[in-house]
Amino acid sequence: MELAFQPGDPVLVLAELDGQKSESILERKNRQWVRRKEQDIVDAIVNGNEKGHYHLLIGEKGTGKSSMLLEAMSKVDGEGVAMFDAHADLEIFRIRLGKALNYEFHEDYIGSLFSIKGPRDTTALLDIERAFNKLDKIALRRRNRVGRPLILIINGTHLLRDDGDGRNLLELIQQRAEHLPYALPQSSDTDITNISWVYERLKQLATRLRILAIGDLPRSVALSALASYRTCHFTSQPSPTSELLSQIYGCVGGRLTYLSRVAKAPDMLQECENICQREKTWFLNQCWILGEEMDDDVMDQQKYAASAMLLAKALVDVEQPQKEQTTAPLDDTESDDSRLPELPLHIARQIMTRADFIQSYDHINVFTIDSKAMVRADSVPMQNAFRQICLEPGFEEHLQKTLNRIAAIESLGRTREIVAKDLVIKGKRYTIKGEKGTRWVVEAEETDGSG
Repeated sequence: MELAFQPGDPVLVLAELDGQKSESILERKNRQWVRRKEQDIVDAIVNGNEKGHYHLLIGEKGTGKSSMLLEAMSKVDGEGVAMFDAHADLEIFRIRLGKALNYEFHEDYIGSLFSIKGPRDTTALLDIERAFNKLDKIALRRRNRVGRPLILIINGTHLLRDDGDGRNLLELIQQRAEHLPYALPQSSDTDITNISWVYERLKQLATRLRILAIGDLPRSVALSALASYRTCHFTSQPSPTSELLSQIYGCVGGRLTYLSRVAKAPDMLQECENICQREKTWFLNQCWILGEEMDDDVMDQQKYAASAMLLAKALVDVEQPQKEQTTAPLDDTESDDSRLPELPLHIARQIMTRADFIQSYDHINVFTIDSKAMVRADSVPMQNAFRQICLEPGFEEHLQKTLNRIAAIESLGRTREIVAKDLVIKGKRYTIKGEKGTRWVVEAEETDGSG
């Protein structure tokens, strides 16, 4: 297992081959286009200077979390660091953990072909526990010899399912990190995240947990990086003007993955429109409402869609008031005309009148929940999509008709109709017995000459 923490991690080799490192953090030929303020913190974590804690990196898809970790790993050549991707299936998680730690499980031993495994040797969690037991010994030996901890990076912990197996695995990892802090669980949203449940689960038992939120680039840094990256790819073209850069930032914000895509496009504004249109199409495909003509068979899905539309409309409604409250920034880095409107999580649930949908929205990259329990659009293009949809003529009426139709269907589901036929004796009282002792009294009356 000690060989897994020797210099030259396979993750770095693969990142160099597919260009992930240079493209995601906008670095080429030893010239770094973007230097994030969080990079120093990540460097201290990966090189072992930050001791005694385990860390959760939180951020939306494409903000540069994995890229910063790869950059920090490259500075130490992967020495003392192991990294692997999480998976919802515990068996696959177990295999990936064993590969990252250079640890062979029982079935990898050829002698297991001639032996019968007992009932306690058959679960993936037990194998993961055994691997961590071995890792504990290696980590303590290294600390005594080198003085630095081992770093284990688990990429994409939000992919674990919020069920019994997923919660048990997360608890197992957290217990190891609390007692022997060598683990760095890294959660990417977005890559869609269901970040919120991972953080909420870890927070219950956390004493040494540290949260590092990775967001979009601030305006000044994003515009500078975009101009430099554009000049690198199109040397024959003049540098983009400040007006053009501001227009691009208003469309896609400071998300690294969008800036990289726009900078390499021949027509940057057209690429911005394509990105915004893709986000709008995704939102409409997932959460569009069908109006009062909808069939009652789709009511559950329409509850989900109507709640999303209510929350999107609320974010659009609070957008302008929140911008007016932030017209006096403290410095240039905070003057962000694309700052996304946000609502507290409890207020968002109150608006939707549902508490269980918000995590699903976070999982499909429509809304995001940060470490401060604030809800906002997943990205600037998604907020632009909210604005376009909610400001369309007739949207509020269409939404209200959908809500009325849902209420009518629910009312029909709660209503029971009883028909009493052939009550021909005038003045006779009939007693109808229902379940659980329920009784109704019906009296026959004379109407239009009939009893």
